[in-house]
Order: sequence, then C-alpha cells, then structure tokens
Amino acid sequence: MALHETFSLGVDPELGLQAEVAALNEQFEGATAQEILQESIRHQFSGDIAMVSSFGADSAVLLHMVSEIDPSIPVVMVDTGKLFPDTLRYRDQLTERLGLTNVLSRKPEKADLGADDPAGMLWMSDTNACCNIRKVLPLELALKDFGAWISGRKRFQSSTRARLPAFEVEAGRVKVNPLADWGPADILGYAKAQELPPHPLVAKGYPSIGCMPCTDKVKPGEDPRAGRWRGQAKTECGIHLPTHGKELDGSGI
Repeated sequence: MALHETFSLGVDPELGLQAEVAALNEQFEGATAQEILQESIRHQFSGDIAMVSSFGADSAVLLHMVSEIDPSIPVVMVDTGKLFPDTLRYRDQLTERLGLTNVLSRKPEKADLGADDPAGMLWMSDTNACCNIRKVLPLELALKDFGAWISGRKRFQSSTRARLPAFEVEAGRVKVNPLADWGPADILGYAKAQELPPHPLVAKGYPSIGCMPCTDKVKPGEDPRAGRWRGQAKTECGIHLPTHGKELDGSGI
C-alpha cells in the first residue's frame, strides 16, 4: 500500500502528506533524478500524477526523462496567451521528438480575462495579478484531479530555491522536484548526451523564458533569471508560491 493511501485512514490529510513527504525525502536522499521519477510515476503516485512544463530553456531534460518512463503521463502546459511563438513551436517539436502522447494545454478562463484583463494589458500595471489570472488559476484547475505533480525547479536557479527538497507538500498536493540538486553543467551535459534540441531563444540571449512582455535578454555576467520581470522584486510567477487565499507577493519560495 502506498504511503499516501496509508495516511489517508483516520489521519488529518495535511499531516499525512507531511509525514509521507518526510519519509520519501529520507528514503530518496542521494537518489538520482531517474530513481525519484520512477518511484513517483510507477509506484507512489501511479495514475495520480502529472508533469507541469513551461517548455522553456531547460525543459527538454526533464521531459525526456519522463518520456522514458511513461510517455503517456499527463504533461500540463499553461498557455498564458502571452508566450513567445518560439515556445509554442518548441512545445510541438519536443512533443513529437519525445513521443509524448498526453500534452495538455491549459489557457486562462475567458470569464477571468474578460473581468480583469479585457484589453490584455494587465501586465503593465500589475504583473502579480496578471500571473494569477493567466498562470496560477489555470494551473490550479488543470491539477485539481491529481494528488501529485512534477516540477523542474532547481536549487541553483535562485536563493529562494536553495533549500528545495526532492518532495514537498503544497496546497494538499505533493510536488516532486527530481532535478532539485542539478546544476547548469548537469543540465547541459544531459541535453548534449541525449542530443536534445535547445529552445531557439536560448541562443538569442534568453536563458530563462516566460511570457513575452515580462522576459528580457540577459547580459553576459548577469544572473540567468535577471531577464524575468526586470526591474521588479518579483522572482516567481506564482505557481510555486503557497498563495491560496493570499495575495501574490512575487517573493519566491
């Protein structure tokens, strides 16, 4: 019986998940990304897990790993309506190349856009609200039927992610971070070894890629994420923040 099934019997769900995650982090201390994914997809959360991918600069590595284990796993991409056309083409290229059979594109609700961003310019006045409507809420809807999801976050990406564990609990759901301890050299080495196509914008000076209005080129020597929401304290779009019932602050986790 899986741990999440055991803890669901007569125990507070949140406490059960916390205990489950603590046990998993202890069990898989020092495990490879592939071992973490194998356990999560085929055993621990079998049939109850999805991968979330931006199809951004580093996405091909984790997508390739997942495709080797189960190419039919649901892969959720949030299409904000503000993405670079290159990203959408890259999504289609990787989907075909890796044989992914269940890539789901989730767009913002028309009612939300009509009420709060009818002109499509909310990003100019309130990036947090824009991210909430175009990314956070659509992802919450996409994940509502899953008990776990796979994220591509890594500790090296920012100081707010420096203590990122392989497994964590967020909003009553388990988040799996198999690449948490990977560095840039690991990502590049794996991509080269597997001959994975790079996102076309990386060569043009975009090492971290989000929506067009809020993504800028990065100068030599700058932090790779310096081009995201340039000039603002914001470092996260919000999907990795415990925001339920709270206002987004862009502080990251």
